[in-house]
Amino acid sequence: MAKFNLTLTGAGGALGRVLRPRLIARGAALTASGHRLPEPVAPEERVLAGDMREDTAVDAALAGADVVIHLAGSSVEKPLAEIIQNNLIALQRLYEGARRHQVKRVVFASSNHTIGMYPAGQPLKLSDPVRPDGNYGLSKVWGEVMGQLYFDKFGIETVSLRIGSAIERPTEPRHLSTWLGYDDLEDLVWRAATVPDVGCLTVWGVSANTRSWWDNSLAATVLGYVPKQNAEDYAEEVLHARDPNWIFQGGSFALMDLT
Repeated sequence: MAKFNLTLTGAGGALGRVLRPRLIARGAALTASGHRLPEPVAPEERVLAGDMREDTAVDAALAGADVVIHLAGSSVEKPLAEIIQNNLIALQRLYEGARRHQVKRVVFASSNHTIGMYPAGQPLKLSDPVRPDGNYGLSKVWGEVMGQLYFDKFGIETVSLRIGSAIERPTEPRHLSTWLGYDDLEDLVWRAATVPDVGCLTVWGVSANTRSWWDNSLAATVLGYVPKQNAEDYAEEVLHARDPNWIFQGGSFALMDLT
């Protein structure tokens, strides 16, 4: 049986390093693209260095791909000019590359910072209006809408994952609501890449947290995503740690100056 051809951009970042060996173990023929990449994690992995703002790098990364998981870009709050270059222009170049190479789907790493200005503790549905908490969150809103544009005009499917706190384990009380464990991250990304006929879809990237703020029933219905990890397992130690007492769902991002 032919292997599933998957391209992972931003493969040298924190989540890229977690996902690379896991995606290969799932059976993907993986092309890892990014800056400062280490050696291949498996003999069959193809590793490419490149800037996703350059068509030559995009073409090299997407050649033969069935699906691209797009993690590349600025992952923290930055001045708007840098965010535009890394998160908007690079994404548009990626979608144009997907058109050239007939890539079927983009799995887009969106963020909880698309809704970061909602008060902490307020339950949210995906139908609730976006309320980004800064330039980074604004770029993720734009990215989700770009996915809709390229689906409506060109039929390229997109699954946008509004990733919460994707870290090994919760470290502060906010994470009891926003945590996405690595096992659940792997399962969600794999389903987003492989479940057929999803159209243009946005879901929350979050584990089965007892204190979750986000209704993720759509991910269960469309992707069959049933997370297994729960931040509540760490609640005792987390609640004894220092509490920054963030008043917005975006945590520290919501308090940063835009300039």
